[in-house]
Amino acid sequence: MPTRLRRDDGFAGAADAVYAALIRAHEGLSDAQSAALNARLVLILAHEVGDPAILAEAIALARGTLRPAGEADGAH
Repeated sequence: MPTRLRRDDGFAGAADAVYAALIRAHEGLSDAQSAALNARLVLILAHEVGDPAILAEAIALARGTLRPAGEADGAH
């Protein structure tokens, strides 16, 4: 199946600034608040994308990058 996800630099060279903004958004939040922020952000962005096929591809891509449960994630 051909991909419908963008492969270009959608941030026009500003990916580091976008990443920093996402990190700042989580500063001072509890784990539960951080998870809630992520869930809200995902829903807002999914609405903005608005194409179920593209969302399904993005979900599959994100899910495919996860390590099996119980495996160290190196995020500590």
